[in-house]
Amino acid sequence: MKQAVTALSALAHEGRLSVFRMLVQAGREGIAAGEIARRLDTPPNTLSANLTILSHAGLIENRREGRSVIYSARYGHMTELLEYLMKDCCGGHPEVCAALADVVLRSRCDLEGTA
Repeated sequence: MKQAVTALSALAHEGRLSVFRMLVQAGREGIAAGEIARRLDTPPNTLSANLTILSHAGLIENRREGRSVIYSARYGHMTELLEYLMKDCCGGHPEVCAALADVVLRSRCDLEGTA
């Protein structure tokens, strides 16, 4: 539960949610930090803080390519968070989450990071 709270807290900010959505849509290739800042028109120090919070929450990861730092979503952690919410919030009553389960199954990201 602590990991879910940390992830939800990280996503409960407009700027961080925008970054996370962009990275999810970008796929496994990810996006360089400078490109994220440019697309979102975000100052570098603000973006850095947001990326750090998302990373500490386990929602994103980064790798170095030359002089660039490339960020990408951690799809496994995203899936675990969604599964946790569905299992926990349904409280043993699957009919409560049936419609949501259908949406998740139709849009589930596969292991390659594509929808």
